[in-house]
Amino acid sequence: MLFSPIKIGNIKIPNRIVVAPMCQYSAVDGVMTDWHTQHLMQLGYSGAGLVMIEATAVERAGRITHHCVGLYNDFCSKSLKETLQKAKTVAPVTTKFGIQLAHAGRKASTQRPWEGRKSLTEEENPWPTISASSIPFDNNWHIPNTMTKKDMGRVTKKFVEAAMMSMEIGYDLIELHGTHGYLLHQFLSPISNTRIDEYGGSLENRMRFPLEVFLAVKEALPQGYPLGMRITGTEWEEGGINENEAITFAQNLQEMGCHYLCVSSGGNTPNPNIPIGPHYQVHLAKVIKKNTNMVIRTVGMITDPIKANQLLLNQDADMIAMARAFLSNPRWVWDAAKILQCDLPVPPQYARRF
Repeated sequence: MLFSPIKIGNIKIPNRIVVAPMCQYSAVDGVMTDWHTQHLMQLGYSGAGLVMIEATAVERAGRITHHCVGLYNDFCSKSLKETLQKAKTVAPVTTKFGIQLAHAGRKASTQRPWEGRKSLTEEENPWPTISASSIPFDNNWHIPNTMTKKDMGRVTKKFVEAAMMSMEIGYDLIELHGTHGYLLHQFLSPISNTRIDEYGGSLENRMRFPLEVFLAVKEALPQGYPLGMRITGTEWEEGGINENEAITFAQNLQEMGCHYLCVSSGGNTPNPNIPIGPHYQVHLAKVIKKNTNMVIRTVGMITDPIKANQLLLNQDADMIAMARAFLSNPRWVWDAAKILQCDLPVPPQYARRF
């Protein structure tokens, strides 16, 4: 099952294994560097059916850090195209590449994880942040500006422009980042959204802006071009997004023509009570899959090929995404194919490995 093909929109992905988007915090003003080239070339020939590019900011102020990848000018576009082309030169011809488009909202203007992961100080060249409401992510973080309707229109336009550039660059699939506490998630959550207009209060109002962004991107793309979203299954917080709200949001996305969802969780509060362990988010994907007809991807500490295959056989999800597993073992797919006794072409230069 893990090595069976699957169709998303108008593309066929050769297997159900996905390299999850992983921020590298190694760009220069949104532009990819040699680090990204070697990183994505290595993942390109990993054997995964779909390789997702890291969260890519749709505007300069939407970056998490000074070092995040962006797609908001010609320099960014050129670097993304060149890096993708290099990755494709070593990847199997059937491998697909997707890009995750994002806006960090109130979690923008921060330090890299290994530098503290806090809001930038005045000495670190910070920039103003925006969100659904003027509520900081944590104590001593920047207080974001509450977005006006004009701001929403601008950001929506930036998502559309980035999506069109992504397609022109040559990405096979686009994913909107709607979880982990970033802007679209901030609107969805009653923890970060306390607005009293048509964009706050009820779930219908809170999901209005994320759905507007999705629909604008959907309408700009050709029919059948694969478009999905990474969503929050739960925030692991009292009074936050729960499974029922996640189901409703997913069903609304389905009605708008969403092709797939990646179901993750948390990230919108500094200290959620997450029961981290193997497969800790699978149940969230399972409940979304049960209540929709889209392709559903699960993610989160899935490392054993036999167990990953069983998740698919159990119909808990349709695809498996991994990040840490690939960092630990870039040849994970090759090893999984051997364990599951599936045929998988590998570069002849590395055939002696077996």
